[in-house]
Amino acid sequence: MSWRVAIIPIQGPANSEIEGVPGGVFRGDPSEWLARAKIRQPQNLKEVYQRIFTGSFPRAYNGDFDRELYFSSYVDTYLQRDIRDLTQVADEMAFLRFMTACAARTGCTVNYAELAKDVAISAPTARQWLSLLLTSGIVILVEPYYNNVLKRIVKAPKMYFMDTGLCAYLTRWDNAETLEVSAMTGQFFETHAVSEVIKSYYNAGKRPPVFYYRDSDQREIDLILEANNTLYPFEIKKSAAPARNATRHFAALSGTKKEIGAGGVICMTDSVYPISKENYYVPVWLI
Repeated sequence: MSWRVAIIPIQGPANSEIEGVPGGVFRGDPSEWLARAKIRQPQNLKEVYQRIFTGSFPRAYNGDFDRELYFSSYVDTYLQRDIRDLTQVADEMAFLRFMTACAARTGCTVNYAELAKDVAISAPTARQWLSLLLTSGIVILVEPYYNNVLKRIVKAPKMYFMDTGLCAYLTRWDNAETLEVSAMTGQFFETHAVSEVIKSYYNAGKRPPVFYYRDSDQREIDLILEANNTLYPFEIKKSAAPARNATRHFAALSGTKKEIGAGGVICMTDSVYPISKENYYVPVWLI
């Protein structure tokens, strides 16, 4: 008799699960976005940032929720139990400072030297500790899209916290309103969008086909989905009405010898609207 084991990463509930409506993987398919729009409840900016601030731990949506007590207990338990099980970390307070430094850089490319400098540790230690956060599902790294044609790309991965509530707690935001107008508002919005896309694949037992693009000419694409030899590019903007030229850097993918499928701008629009023949404004609450 042979045994087969499947290991499925488990994250907090996706936005659709919290709302109790059908979800499914997020693909570059306008017909799917339009179908979702008929059954999903639109969220305004205040509601989106309240969801970002609260995060996706199930306890946050199950009766009374003492945010400070919950997250402080979660962090203490993580440091005292999980980290000790995974490896020997001599200085737990330094590791907590490292987690906070990572939270402050959610949505940014990884720079081990800067992380190490912030916490007064070595770069190899920063690399090891980030690996612990990856192993325990606290963060995820999104790799840059690369093939042999693209010679000038930035090769460092981008780091995202998988729970924006924990990220907001570590970076000491007291309420959703303050977070929404803060200097980190764009980072949190992007983190929310990317983590929801990733969870949509995890929940279906699939490996998230997610990448980003940035090159030395400062052209950047926040999110790229790859499927069936086709690339689906997306920008992520907090605005309710991003400029129509927000998709201008998608042309950087034209030399990859792959098809470029439907993409667009994930943003705060109130519905799905076409930008061009292939690109659309997509509400973040549809993910």
